[in-house]
Amino acid sequence: MSTIYIASDHGGFNLKTSLVQHLKDKGHDVHDLGPSAPSSCDYPIKARAVTDALLQNEDALGILVCGTGIGMSMAANRVPGIRAAVCTTEFHASYARAHNNANIICLGERVTGQGIAADMVDIFLATPFEGGRHLRRISIFDK
Repeated sequence: MSTIYIASDHGGFNLKTSLVQHLKDKGHDVHDLGPSAPSSCDYPIKARAVTDALLQNEDALGILVCGTGIGMSMAANRVPGIRAAVCTTEFHASYARAHNNANIICLGERVTGQGIAADMVDIFLATPFEGGRHLRRISIFDK
């Protein structure tokens, strides 16, 4: 099973909480980096907690949840070595991993139901990176 770091802001708290339980039920090693209550908090700080954890454990994957997934994605993608993808469909989740080697899936509680979010996370975690031409393309930014 996978090691997963997950966090949200207040706008994604309920979806994050449901995903933590879903992932634990499936036997994943889940590290909930907060918040522990739906009080107002700043999404860039929560995004940084997950990105820092991933940079320390390159075999892990991350999940960030806010109202739309966009703010978390923008904050996470500012960190070198992070490839965070906003996903709204199973196709997005699959291709984010297969073609882009995304290491964080970003979801929006206000735009995605709990069932589809759980399905997207399962697909994201199960999909391997294809490498090949895709590795060359994503490596362009690493120079």
